[in-house]
Amino acid sequence: MRYTSARTTDETATITDGTPADDTSRTATTTQVTHLTHLPQLTQRTRPTRRTRRHRGGGRAAVLGTAALALVLPLAACSSDGESRGTAGGSSSSSAGSAPSPSQTPTVDPAAYRHALTGTLGPLDSALRAVDRAHEGGSLNKALDTAAAKADTAAMTLQTVATPDNAIAGNSQLVRALRALGQDLKSARGTGGRCATSPRVELGTARGPQSVKEAGRALTALGYDATLRLPRTEQAKHRRLGNGAFVRDGSRGGLGRLTVRNGTGSDAVVTLTRGTQTAFSVYVRKGSDATVRSVNSGSYTVYFTTGEDWNSAKNSFTRQCSFEKFDDKANFRTVRVAGGTQYTVLTFTLNKVIGGNASTSTVPPGDFPS
Repeated sequence: MRYTSARTTDETATITDGTPADDTSRTATTTQVTHLTHLPQLTQRTRPTRRTRRHRGGGRAAVLGTAALALVLPLAACSSDGESRGTAGGSSSSSAGSAPSPSQTPTVDPAAYRHALTGTLGPLDSALRAVDRAHEGGSLNKALDTAAAKADTAAMTLQTVATPDNAIAGNSQLVRALRALGQDLKSARGTGGRCATSPRVELGTARGPQSVKEAGRALTALGYDATLRLPRTEQAKHRRLGNGAFVRDGSRGGLGRLTVRNGTGSDAVVTLTRGTQTAFSVYVRKGSDATVRSVNSGSYTVYFTTGEDWNSAKNSFTRQCSFEKFDDKANFRTVRVAGGTQYTVLTFTLNKVIGGNASTSTVPPGDFPS
């Protein structure tokens, strides 16, 4: 860290050497203070091919033969009762021209579809009601898993069920919606760790539940009740503590002073530990400074977490979380000097600044002190 000049109450100054940083980083400055107080088709006509001329007598015979044939054919086609007969061994032309049409598939009985719909959606509805009643945590996660499995089963069943013509489109819409609901129920399952958004908040922003509502209304309007009671949801919260409020405070009786400057775009909680023990945690709102007085002498590790929506029950933000620590220790000293007492004043800047001399490292959420 870079240390700045010290000041004393008796105007005696002690200078501590520091090394300026060349990069952009966070800052941690220390001041040793001596003080006694705290801070499109065409028909083609075929013409006979020209042949070698025959004798005229042969030609007439051909013509007469043709005329006689023309007179015989109509007579052969008429019966004594004037009805038209077919050729030998055949049925009438009208019978030959009328082939039987294929029979149409009977439509599905609407009552049968209603019964199948009720039997399929009933178990899912019960599972969704259980999600609505469950308390957040393991109980809610178990209910979400059960409801997700029921949604998947209902979708597979309705995909193969016999459906009336007027309900085919609506049934397909419901199948798609149920699949989406099952996926959303799985995704909403809480992890139980830090920075865990409530499952009810996740469901409130999911598309699956809304799709199920729309599909259900479409089928219900046709006379097929597809109503499901979806579990309650919650809007995203924006909980904050006051600037400088202690999240946790241990015994403080020294003269050291810590000031935290939060120039980030999120609220932060800064925690100082000695070994495995947490000395204190202080809440610093974005764009604000906070000062902790009466810090005991000792060497401290400085952790900080930033995010949105502080969940006091879990001592963690629920959205957009980060967990970090300063690589160097924060050392506080209180010593007697001539004419007074010398103590340490530290200032930490959480946002990176030009000339900063304090590097930080990411910390696994599970390793962040409570």
